[in-house]
Amino acid sequence: MTFEQAAKKIVEFVSTMTDSKAKLVKLEKTSQDGGGWIGYAEVFEESAFIKSIGLPSRVMDRNLYEVRLNNALEVVGYAKKDKLEE
Repeated sequence: MTFEQAAKKIVEFVSTMTDSKAKLVKLEKTSQDGGGWIGYAEVFEESAFIKSIGLPSRVMDRNLYEVRLNNALEVVGYAKKDKLEE
């Protein structure tokens, strides 16, 4: 599978899961578990804290999500992250 296909899959997956527009910020081919991809996408979402206390606000949090794809571009892992893994 190509870089472009993996990038598109990650952006579409994160956008669907968060119901917000995602932007790819990092993507790399991996040899773990027979090969695949690890990508990171950022999403700006309504502040969870502000929302939890019931205040109306336009404050947006920048959230980062890690997505792991296998060689067939199937999602095998998904997690919210605090920062990019180096």
